[in-house]
Amino acid sequence: MQIRLTGLTAAAIGAGSLFPAAAGAQTLNLSIDIPRLRVAEYHKPYVAVWLEKQSATPHTLSVWYDVDKRGGEGTKWLRDIRQWWRTSGRGMTFPADGVSGATRAPGTQKLQLVAGRGAMPRLTPGEYTLVVEAAREVGGREMVRIPFSWNGKAASGTRAGSTELGTVTFTLKR
Repeated sequence: MQIRLTGLTAAAIGAGSLFPAAAGAQTLNLSIDIPRLRVAEYHKPYVAVWLEKQSATPHTLSVWYDVDKRGGEGTKWLRDIRQWWRTSGRGMTFPADGVSGATRAPGTQKLQLVAGRGAMPRLTPGEYTLVVEAAREVGGREMVRIPFSWNGKAASGTRAGSTELGTVTFTLKR
């Protein structure tokens, strides 16, 4: 499909007047390292990613679990992601549009979330914590918390897990 723009200049389009969501949108780039563990019985971890702000309800950004398990069987193990389950998971219906995804293999997994699209909310300036929690069947659990200040322009952070999660890194820009 070809769209012909007659009479519009690049300057008119570049000002963001036709595409306001892209102009100045908050973008969260997240990198989560899932370590390759040398164990007899390896299962990909269930992972939940969420944002917390003081005196506000936590906001789930992504949940990786066995979405395709017959009869919704994969959802019964979501409660093993304990902290996330207690704060917001048990109140959700699965699969959750824009949030649910399949488990991920070992390696560096990347997410890009844009505020106002899908699960990413528009953030107001303030103190936040990005939380990533992982749990594996016949394995362990781990949670990485990265506190940050959002000034409306940019924020970043890095923390390393020790068993179920490797390095978690994010950048948030407007």
